[in-house]
Amino acid sequence: MNVIIILLVISLSIASLFLLAFIWNVKNGQYEDEISPAIRILFDDRKPSSLHTQEKDDGAATGAKSIVKP
Repeated sequence: MNVIIILLVISLSIASLFLLAFIWNVKNGQYEDEISPAIRILFDDRKPSSLHTQEKDDGAATGAKSIVKP
């Protein structure tokens, strides 16, 4: 019976620590921007130069070229 009480006190202590950490993060503005991280992946970082495939020299001594699609 004593073990159950000890485990209950420990679990409530850990839960209260997580609750305090969550409240502290909300007060400091951690969850302020909800929209932009979710839609950031939808936009490209670079603009394609043309609609056709381009040949890119990979700098190899053999002169091999790789095809890069924009």
